[in-house]
Amino acid sequence: METLNKEAQQKQTANTVRISGAEAVIKCLLEEGADMAFGYPGGAIMPVYDEIYKYQDKFHHVLTRHEQGAAHAAQGFARVTGKPGIVFATSGPGATNLVTGIADAQIDSTPLVCITGQVASHLLGSDAFQETDIIGISTPVTKWNFQITKASEIPEVIAKAFYIAKSGRPGPVLIDITKDAQLGELDFSYKKCEKVRSYRAVPKFDIEKIKEAATAINNAKKPFIVWGQGVIIGEAEKEFKSFIEKTDIPSASTVLGLSALETKHPLHVGMVGMHGNYAPNVLTNSCDVLIAIGMRFDDRVTGNLATYAKQAKVIHFDIDPAEIDKNVKTDIAVLGDVKETLAEIMNYVDTANHKNWMKEFDKLYQIENDSVIKDQLNPSKKGLTMGEVLGGINKETNGDAVIVSDVGQHQMFACRYADFIKTRSSVTSGGLGTMGFALPAAIGAKIGTPDREVIAIIGDGGYQMTCNELGTILQTKAAVKIVVLNNGYLGMVRQWQELFFDKRYASTEMVSPDFVKLAEAYDIEAKRVSNREDLAAAIKSMVESKDSYFLEVVIEKEDNVFPMIPTGASVSDIRLS
Repeated sequence: METLNKEAQQKQTANTVRISGAEAVIKCLLEEGADMAFGYPGGAIMPVYDEIYKYQDKFHHVLTRHEQGAAHAAQGFARVTGKPGIVFATSGPGATNLVTGIADAQIDSTPLVCITGQVASHLLGSDAFQETDIIGISTPVTKWNFQITKASEIPEVIAKAFYIAKSGRPGPVLIDITKDAQLGELDFSYKKCEKVRSYRAVPKFDIEKIKEAATAINNAKKPFIVWGQGVIIGEAEKEFKSFIEKTDIPSASTVLGLSALETKHPLHVGMVGMHGNYAPNVLTNSCDVLIAIGMRFDDRVTGNLATYAKQAKVIHFDIDPAEIDKNVKTDIAVLGDVKETLAEIMNYVDTANHKNWMKEFDKLYQIENDSVIKDQLNPSKKGLTMGEVLGGINKETNGDAVIVSDVGQHQMFACRYADFIKTRSSVTSGGLGTMGFALPAAIGAKIGTPDREVIAIIGDGGYQMTCNELGTILQTKAAVKIVVLNNGYLGMVRQWQELFFDKRYASTEMVSPDFVKLAEAYDIEAKRVSNREDLAAAIKSMVESKDSYFLEVVIEKEDNVFPMIPTGASVSDIRLS
């Protein structure tokens, strides 16, 4: 036994090298296959940045213009690649500036590994310069966080962080590293984490629940599927498509589920939610079996819970047990990895035909088309509409672009009217609804998928929250296409003020700078369009450009997004005007 122990120790020693904690951080990231990060340097994280300089042939760093921009860029990268986005920031305000992006990632299940510097361990709790308790601040908005005070802790903690961020339902983690831990030394070796005690990332599915769900689906006369981002996160697009095609069930997406199924698939009946499509919202309250797949019954999807799908048997496929019965009472819960559970249920569901039920969706779609859609895509009004801009983008890209949308009216127009033919093509801030998200997220998305067209759809309000990230485009040469839909208002708030506050437009009129001159100052080709006859050519020029491009489209000032479910109303009370 002593001989075996000595051999193990000798083997361990042979695999170790004496390095600084700061260098260990970079080596750990490289061991995890993470060779790039977004961030902003400062005093408490400077030792790590010194190692980034030394490793610049292996590790790439994108200097954003604000730490919030770094977090959003990492989100965009993670959403299009499926890999954790890496973020660096210094202590104090650097760390606190990450919080909005971290909270956004938490509610949208986006994997981030955020690494912040911290004052030396002997100064903790002394109100030292740029000391902030980022562990306490970030605890409610992270999947896990940890403060490192010794260099020797770095490999194990980073390995654990990657495992937690990526596994099960993904999310952001934060590691806070004191400066003395960065400067200290350790005998470095790295082992990837494969499990964490008391944490079950993926619950084992129950075959009896799958059989029970299959029986309910086989007996249904009017089944209806609502799917969410869980299909994309679980890489279950193929299984999902096979499932809906075999069962012939009309299927609608949440905002975050968009692009898991191609927009023009015959069973894709649109989007549910406050500004979703008319048919799937209304018929939610007519179906006899409601099948939720990888979605969390957000309030924007359900409207008034007291009237939501009360007539239906609810089947919920999800990886997170905390989502079961959280908002909507579930009759059959199918826990597990959706890629596995959908593949398994295919053994028990019948090949079905629900054409008569589908005709009800078609009928209501026609009502929405005649009342809303036709006038958005081919408007009779004088001013340009957001819908026709998205229609023009569809024509030039054939649905083969990553659309990154900000938050507001333009976001809902993008979600409603953009066409998608590939998964991971729709990136937006769903749960938190963060204005300013799109520009930095689009930069991260372009860096993550350099061969794809990435188009940011942004309102004039949200754009001015993070337009400083044009500097990141200038420095990285990321060929992001930026479309600002400018109606001179905080459009979504103004719409609510029009409908529910007797047109008292309090603090929503927006005075903006010359956006074209601003883009040109950052060496970005730019154009402004206000006439319909110029729109198609401008979109074509933007899409054909090999470099970054800015297009401002002046929109009808009171161009509202409909349909709309008023706050507190039932999904079946959705308004067309």
